[in-house]
Amino acid sequence: MIKPKTLPRDPSQRAFQIVQLATGQIEPPVPDTRNPAAVALGKLGAVKGGKARAASLTKAQRVALAKKAARARWKKKT
Repeated sequence: MIKPKTLPRDPSQRAFQIVQLATGQIEPPVPDTRNPAAVALGKLGAVKGGKARAASLTKAQRVALAKKAARARWKKKT
């Protein structure tokens, strides 16, 4: 099954891609082979990860991280 993200939103482009798949001009996407239990376990950690990290940081650490992020965000690109 093709994931919705792999299909273009434009109907004419989507139709073109479907024709290419049907005629064998492009390869179908590889199915998801990940273990569903492992995926669910990873999502559990991701849900609480940011909040738990923020709660464990001191005010000085949060300030330092914010300054570092601001410097990276506003750094001149050469």
